[in-house]
Amino acid sequence: LCTTGYDQGVLSGLLSSARVKNQFQLTATVNGQPIQKAAKVANIVSVYNVGCLLGAALIFFKGEALGRRMSMLIGTSILIAGTALQASAFGMPQMIIGRIISGFGNGINSATIPVYNSEISSPKHRGRDLAIGQTTLMGGIWISYLVGTTRFVIPFINETTNILCYVSLGVQRLPIAFQAVFAVILIIMLIDLPESPRWLLAQGRISEARTIFAHLTSHSTKPTDDIVVAQSHKIQDAMELERGFSVDFKYMELFEGKNTQNFRRVCLCFGIQLMQQVITSTTLIYKAIGMSDNTLRIFLGVGGVGKYYIDKMGRRRSMISSALGCSASMAALGVLLSIGVTGSKGMGWAAAATSTLFNNFFTIGWLAIPWLVICTLRLRSKGAAIATISYWLFNLIIVQVTPVMMRKLEWKTYIMFAVFNASFAPVVYLFYPETALKSLESIDRIFSSPDKNRFGTGEDLRLGDQPQVVEIHVNGDFEGKDKEKPEGVVLV
Repeated sequence: LCTTGYDQGVLSGLLSSARVKNQFQLTATVNGQPIQKAAKVANIVSVYNVGCLLGAALIFFKGEALGRRMSMLIGTSILIAGTALQASAFGMPQMIIGRIISGFGNGINSATIPVYNSEISSPKHRGRDLAIGQTTLMGGIWISYLVGTTRFVIPFINETTNILCYVSLGVQRLPIAFQAVFAVILIIMLIDLPESPRWLLAQGRISEARTIFAHLTSHSTKPTDDIVVAQSHKIQDAMELERGFSVDFKYMELFEGKNTQNFRRVCLCFGIQLMQQVITSTTLIYKAIGMSDNTLRIFLGVGGVGKYYIDKMGRRRSMISSALGCSASMAALGVLLSIGVTGSKGMGWAAAATSTLFNNFFTIGWLAIPWLVICTLRLRSKGAAIATISYWLFNLIIVQVTPVMMRKLEWKTYIMFAVFNASFAPVVYLFYPETALKSLESIDRIFSSPDKNRFGTGEDLRLGDQPQVVEIHVNGDFEGKDKEKPEGVVLV
């Protein structure tokens, strides 16, 4: 995620460099004045999203066969290859090809890493862990600013004049190449990182999965301990329920609406990423009213402590309050502009205040929660890939559409986005169930419960937390008090 943030941030700063503009012929002279070729610049930016879409599509078709660890290894390796092409580019074709390849690798990673994180985290800390990961994405953007604005030089003594001189390194090459540092670190980490135990169970590698579960539980836990065996049995039982009468996966399962509610889950994954992109389009609006990239990065990094409490607040409350807060931020700025707040100083303070307010509300609910998985183990990689495709698709659309809207609608654009953001609150309340503090297998019981189609399913439905009552008939030889009952089961 740090690599993703760095890659998203580094290019925007480089494209404003005069040397980069000359290198890739990004300006044209009109009436003696240099004019930026907006279409050419947009192509360099947007082809990265196309690559990400293709990478996520690969995970949709091959993610389960490759596994989480191998997918991350392949994606990171491809990203390094694309980085090398970009850093060595002297012309536009090579730069575009490098951007597509880097995007392809990042699309693989962005569709895999959230799933891997969810499958190895405990229910108590799953939201917090992913929020920390999303924070590193913002950290990557900050690092891209530092690297992109730093002048890298090599000092040497001129033998003729005996004067200390400096030779400047390529202004665009080193910042672009620097993103490979994060990718190399990830590859080194993958050497020792374990495979997802849930994916191993799906492949029938039970002993390996139990070993990893034991390590994730505590240093003293053994693979043969009851808690590890019970956890693996619970996941295996859920897998058997998913399979039903079919062992091999069929794509029609994505459209099933029976007990597992597959189609509903896929739609929820697709929709939540769509809503996130509409909310995050606010950053483009701030740039349109005059905030520089550097100032924007500074204010987007302020606050956002609420994202670490999404496990305690719950997913639904976090997203609803976040959407309403973001809506209020947009409405406030729209009102200020409509009544004629002009002048760079006044506009700067208004943009600074609303951007800080917006960022704090946004990180409470919409920074990390959309990346949390809700699909069954059988469809998890495909559901995550569909969500990632939605993310990059609407990211591309928003980037293309928002600047046009700003030119045509002016301050009304803020009001429109305020309405959009506010409308997401009832959507979340009506259609998105509460999944905080629930294991991934308990989430399956939410969608298979008798109340699965009831609007507002949330805090009042806690099937993941309440015990399952099972009537058991035993003979006199059975001593129930000496047997450890499975997790979440009451013996009657």
